[in-house]
Amino acid sequence: MILVTGGTGFLGTTLIRHLLASGIPIRATKRPSSTVTADLSNQPLLEWVDADLNNFFELEDAFQDIDQVYHCAAMVSFQPADRKKMLKVNVEGTTHIVNLCITHRARLLHVSSVAALGDPKPGFSETTEDDIWEFDGTQHSYAISKYESEMEVWRGMVEGLDAVIINPSLIIGQQAGENGSGAIFKLLKKGLRYYTTGSAGLVDVEDVAHIAILLMNDRTIKGERFIVSHVNLAYKELFEICAGYLGRPAPSRKATPKMMEIAWRAVKIASWFTGKTPSLTRDTARASFKKQAFSTKKLESKLSYTFKPLNQTLKEICEHL
Repeated sequence: MILVTGGTGFLGTTLIRHLLASGIPIRATKRPSSTVTADLSNQPLLEWVDADLNNFFELEDAFQDIDQVYHCAAMVSFQPADRKKMLKVNVEGTTHIVNLCITHRARLLHVSSVAALGDPKPGFSETTEDDIWEFDGTQHSYAISKYESEMEVWRGMVEGLDAVIINPSLIIGQQAGENGSGAIFKLLKKGLRYYTTGSAGLVDVEDVAHIAILLMNDRTIKGERFIVSHVNLAYKELFEICAGYLGRPAPSRKATPKMMEIAWRAVKIASWFTGKTPSLTRDTARASFKKQAFSTKKLESKLSYTFKPLNQTLKEICEHL
């Protein structure tokens, strides 16, 4: 039987839909407050269980008869107030998953992030799996939590854990809604006027799910991590493409770091009066200027896989909005 943690999440639901086609029974964890989509609520091969990542005994019950685990569950936040909780959920939760996989001899596919990778070596423009993450005080809390979570998986491997790690870049897709990566497209729909000079790696959620399954089922691959990314793109170019699909003017004003520093502080002050969670934080403001690019040569050397065209993904997202 297969276990999927975070089954109601963006990647989790997509992964489950693909796994159901295999005809193998699936158990998926969720929080009591989570909503299961209609198409996954009455599947004979799918069992839903309420299990908190920080509750070892709930997870232990979910592990009965499990031989494969896709660990997708994680807390994602760039709010300073969430730092302590996010570290507890992501790191301690992964520790429980790793220990239970060792006990039950289950193979683990751990969904990490490119946030757990280091910057490219001098003279190289793209980050690879060999670039070591080094704390320098500039990393945001989410990156720290994903790095420490991944370290738990590496620790497990030393203790005999059969595992493979994937490090997806920014996962996009129409199912994201208006949260996470979907927030970018929501802003464009409203008529975003400014762009920043950063860049990022992008990958469709369907590709991440397909690749996760391929890596899990290839037993010759273990004790390794793989960057899962499709296209490296400047935010300005991304905004221009999407603005065209949305029928909106492309952002034409270049934001400066100083402007963004003022902006996130203003948004924070406004949140004190509105009670709403700030839509812009110090971490997201500073990250918007970071130029990132990721190499997928290692993945390409292991798998023969054709990614979904980026323009198709972007068009689907914009039409869905």
